[in-house]
Amino acid sequence: MKKVKTIGIVSLSSGILGEDFVQHEVKIGLERLEKLGIQVKFMEHACKGLKYISEHPKDRASDLLNAFQDDSIDMILCAIGGEDTYRLLPYLFEHDELKNAVKEKIFLGFSDTTFNHFMLHKVGLNTFYGQAFLPDVCELDEEMLPYTEKYFLELLETGIIHEITPSDVWYEERSDYSAEAVGTKRIMHANQGFELLQGSGVFQGKILGGCIDSLYDIFDTTRHSDSVELCRKYDLFPNLEDWKGKILLLESSEEQPTPEKYRHMIEALKNTGIFDVIHGVLVGKPMDEMYTKEYQEILVDIVNNPNLPIVWNLNVGHATPRTIVPFGVMARVDVEKQKISFKY
Repeated sequence: MKKVKTIGIVSLSSGILGEDFVQHEVKIGLERLEKLGIQVKFMEHACKGLKYISEHPKDRASDLLNAFQDDSIDMILCAIGGEDTYRLLPYLFEHDELKNAVKEKIFLGFSDTTFNHFMLHKVGLNTFYGQAFLPDVCELDEEMLPYTEKYFLELLETGIIHEITPSDVWYEERSDYSAEAVGTKRIMHANQGFELLQGSGVFQGKILGGCIDSLYDIFDTTRHSDSVELCRKYDLFPNLEDWKGKILLLESSEEQPTPEKYRHMIEALKNTGIFDVIHGVLVGKPMDEMYTKEYQEILVDIVNNPNLPIVWNLNVGHATPRTIVPFGVMARVDVEKQKISFKY
């Protein structure tokens, strides 16, 4: 019995799903899901394009609420990330809209969707971080990337992710997403596996986190003048009591922040005090392994606590291929065995 029969697709950040120039990708993704026997529902505003989605955060919020309230939908899948889903906050929290709508179902997305994961954490729903419709299901190669597909299928079939192990390979990012690129292979490299930067290689806790560029918008107004104000108003960032004993997941975006910017981002997290209460940090491989050494040094330097485990090089976030990380369930990290297992 398949756990997921119907997927509801939402555009909570960018409206790119509705643009003509991605329809060859959308077609590939829909054919793949159809082959798996999955029904797809695009939520009402999901395909209305970049301009509409940008100008109507309230409609994005209503798509999310409706996806939760539609009992035929087993899984809510984000079309892609973007950059301003924090603008949904007033429409989801001003009158407990999200709390009243939320039901036990799978929610999957990454990147700017980090904000949505934190919103759902606030109302008590455990979510799944790490893949999205356009970047993963619609992969231009003849099939989904095998490692990515393995976890996607596990989630569809069982509703959970049992354990995560590293991919044998990683891929360079594509520069061409046009119709001409359909069927072309990505350039592949051998992957290193999980790397312990410091601390004990065995630790446990519930995982929470996401894209550090998005998290930084909770504390910094450089990109959006009202992001700090809104996140503060609706208490988006969990308090230290909530972070106690958790594992922080971090991964960096396709913008490939400079080491200087990365330092500011890690400092902003340091200032919250979370590095004093969490049980460990898991870090996703940067896209194209850009700034690997620099990021590693900055993390160790800013965290400034050699006893806090930091594990590098998870296949999660913006580098491909991508696993799926369950948030809110007990995770046991074992670097020597190269696995992270989950207890439900």
